[in-house]
Formats: sequence, C-alpha cells, structure tokens
Amino acid sequence: MPIRCITFDLDDTLWDCEPVIVAAEARFFEWVQRTCPALARQYDLDALIRHRVAYFDRFPEMQHDFTRLRKQWLAELSAAHALAGDWVEEGFKVFWLARNEVELYREAIDLLEGLRERYRVGAITNGNADVHHIGVGHYFDFVITAAQAGSAKPSPGIFRHALSAAGVPAGECVHVGDNPYADVQGARAQGMRTVWVNPTGAAWPAGDPRPDATVRHVGEIAELLVRWA
Repeated sequence: MPIRCITFDLDDTLWDCEPVIVAAEARFFEWVQRTCPALARQYDLDALIRHRVAYFDRFPEMQHDFTRLRKQWLAELSAAHALAGDWVEEGFKVFWLARNEVELYREAIDLLEGLRERYRVGAITNGNADVHHIGVGHYFDFVITAAQAGSAKPSPGIFRHALSAAGVPAGECVHVGDNPYADVQGARAQGMRTVWVNPTGAAWPAGDPRPDATVRHVGEIAELLVRWA
C-alpha cells in the first residue's frame, strides 16, 4: 500500500535531547538557588535530580505525563519548605522553557520542509516538548502526546490516537523513531510500517522483529520514501 502519512518521535529523533534536558535542569537549579536558598543548601544539582527521579519512580501510573509529575514533585518541595505564591508554576515554567530550547538536526528541517506537500505528517511523543512553542508546528498536521492520549509509547492507545488523527489506515502510515521498543515495536504492533533511527550503528535487540528500514539520520528517509513509492 502507498504511504500517505509519516509520524515522528521527537526527542533524539528530530533533535538531540540529552544536552537540552541537562541544560534545563541546570537552569531550574539556578532558579531554585535564587528563590529557595534553603532547598539549594539541602540539595545540590545532582542530588535534586536524584530526588526528582526517585519521586517519579514512585508513580509508574503517571509516567505518561511528565508535566503533571514534575508539578506534583514541585508541590511536594513547596509544601516541605513553606514556599508561597506561584512557586510551583513558576518553577515548572523555568524548566519547561529551557526544555524546549532545542535545535533540530539540519537534515530534519530539510526533510520536514519537503514532506507536507505529499503526506500527512504527525508527531507522537512521550515527552512534553511543544513543537508550536519551538517554532516548527507548521511542519505537522497533528501532534499526539502521551499525556493527551493517557498512555505512553509503546502502549497501543497513543498510536491509535495518532492513526485516528491521521485519518488513514495503519498500513499506509510509517512511524520514525530512535527507540526500538517504544517506537518500532509499539508502531509495528498497530500495523504501521517502521523506520529505526540508529545514529550510532547499534545492534538491533536480539529476538525482536526488525523494523522495515534503518537509517543513520532522518535525512535518509527522503530516499527511502522514493523507493517505497
């Protein structure tokens, strides 16, 4: 069947995520030092991150909604230190703004600019990046987040939300992502074609059904679509 829709994972598929999160956590901690010195004396940056990770791990049922989890964690810190006003919302905003200071891979921009004329284009993400805030929302016909869908990849629900938004059968959609489990296996289970973005040349996990194609970066997808046409 012809491909009529292409969906993309965001973090580590269209941009490098780790340095963005590292910078966002650092900026948030700088804000904590200014607004709650007592908290900053109790936890340095690394210790505060460990505290957050441990808190998140306590709520596996909420792992699809990092915004809610982070605000809930901030509320606990706020209560523990008797912080008044809009500390939770302000603290979340500091982190979130920095978390969305991403730089798309050059090849990703080139690819996205050429897709909309021929395909429906969507994003499916477990994170809380906002393509409209980032300034690339015009490349996408729809965006499905785990928080919106109520489930995270590789759960069926998020992919079903995306297929509904796409308005085309699963066999006419291809999903592109860097995670063999969340992206490739999750999309494949719903009947979508799959492309694994594998920049490091890692081995495919033994025993798992392989993706329909593997690329080093998303710029290679344009040629792949020509072959699949």
